[in-house]
Amino acid sequence: MSRIFVTGGSGRLGRSVVAGLAEAGHKVISVDRDAIPAEQLPAGAEQYAADLLAPGEAERLIRETAPDAVIHLAAIAVPFSAPEDVIFSTNTRLAYAVVSAATDAGVPRIVTASSPTALGYGSPAGWLPPSFPLDEQTPPKPWNAYALSKLIAEQTVQMFAAAQGNKIRYAAFRPCYVISPEEWEGALTQQGHTVRERLQDPALSAPALFNYVDARDVADFLDVLLDKMDAIPNGQVFFVGAKDALATAPLAELFPRFLPGSGPLTGHLTGSSPAFSIDKARELLGWEPKRTWRTELTPPFEGEDTAASEQAALNDEIPAGLIPAGATKETP
Repeated sequence: MSRIFVTGGSGRLGRSVVAGLAEAGHKVISVDRDAIPAEQLPAGAEQYAADLLAPGEAERLIRETAPDAVIHLAAIAVPFSAPEDVIFSTNTRLAYAVVSAATDAGVPRIVTASSPTALGYGSPAGWLPPSFPLDEQTPPKPWNAYALSKLIAEQTVQMFAAAQGNKIRYAAFRPCYVISPEEWEGALTQQGHTVRERLQDPALSAPALFNYVDARDVADFLDVLLDKMDAIPNGQVFFVGAKDALATAPLAELFPRFLPGSGPLTGHLTGSSPAFSIDKARELLGWEPKRTWRTELTPPFEGEDTAASEQAALNDEIPAGLIPAGATKETP
């Protein structure tokens, strides 16, 4: 059991991270400007209401609570939800204040949240990557203050890792479009639509490249990451997403409609294949997401789902003799 200090613990992602880590047996210290009602706080968690941008506040709280790990989630979480200079200043200052305070206090494991938007998709000037699926080697090209602030958060932990060597372990992660548990049951998502509406109208999910992740899977990822940080290279960045796309049709069909010029790059994204690769997290950490929209949406989606049917057909077409030893056919 570890003592884990989580900033932004009252947020959409933070609530699930706090609950998931507490359920895994950790003592969780949730810190946010706004506290949640005490009865909603999971067993094994405590909370502090604090402004981490106030001088010395991050350092004071970290030293007072003496955590074994810090997970920094606090930020203005939606692009263009505030003036660009406010988003940039707030997010970069928060990341530096928390990571610096944790480093000065000698916290052995420090993790910060980044964002897939650091890659630059959605740019009004146009955007195409070298290849799909997108992964940690895809060059970042942020075009707004939010995306740039998240890339700087990654560089902040890497800067400290360069200075500290292996005395303190650092990492950053890029969670895909986060869906919290209540949103599977019809609560509005971050952009003001329901999950069901995003599935019914691909234009709603296209700006995020049809990516998503269940908030509870992010909590599971962080639990695994904290456990494995001493065994992986320092300062790593990970994509954290679902194993499929938030779409009822293959991305090979959808991308040419919504991302001009992408056809030659995305023709292999058949079945339910997502646009973002999580292979690095699988290979370095052994992490695998447990939840998909097909298992979590309540009530289940009743429309046509050609992505799942195509994936099943592709799997069924593989001759049994060509399936590698020990492998199983993927269940969409």
